Amino acid sequence: MSVLALGTKVARAAGDADHLLRGAGRHSAHGGRVPLGALSAMLISGGFVYGAVLGSYGGRLLQAVFTAVKVPLLLGASTAICLPSFYVFNALLGLREDFAACLRGILSAQAALALVLLSLAPITTFVHASGSSYHFTILFNGALFAVATFSGQLVLGRHWRPLIAKSGKHRVSRWVWIVTYIFVAVQMAWVLRPFVGTEGLATTFFRADAWDNAYVKVATILWRWLGGGSR
Repeated sequence: MSVLALGTKVARAAGDADHLLRGAGRHSAHGGRVPLGALSAMLISGGFVYGAVLGSYGGRLLQAVFTAVKVPLLLGASTAICLPSFYVFNALLGLREDFAACLRGILSAQAALALVLLSLAPITTFVHASGSSYHFTILFNGALFAVATFSGQLVLGRHWRPLIAKSGKHRVSRWVWIVTYIFVAVQMAWVLRPFVGTEGLATTFFRADAWDNAYVKVATILWRWLGGGSR
């Protein structure tokens, strides 16, 4: 492939990503057929690159490879798990004919989330190179995920606006999606730990307690902090 052809492809991809973030062209709320291939490519590539940077903390090459796989897997698998129940709920509300438009919004939001993470990768690289501690790295990257998630919600809201104008029931369906997705994504993130290698522990794809319930673990920790474990 020539340099010119490669440059043309990169320019097209950049233009498509810009259209997604601005809600223009085929990525508008009324863009016609859902561009599954393009949205999936953005989610995978953005998540892969950011995951590689995130996992590179401490110079762990294998962890970088693992996390590069885990971030798009977290976003994609969480979405796939939630979609069947979301479809049924939409059908119960009498909104089945709008499911394609809802799907466009959901996938666009996830792809936008991944693109924002990709744009934040240089900042993460700088923080890692600055010798940040393990706990600061976890908190910092958690904050970046929150920023990216908020950006994805802006895209989701843009797609849901005409749906809500059509039927107020879509307000309910949007909140059902958000709550369901967060619930599943938290557990999925727990299963896929670690995303950042811990000093003194061997690099592994899963932790030994990967399939424990994240919510039970969090409740147990909170109980101990509140002094319940000493009674």
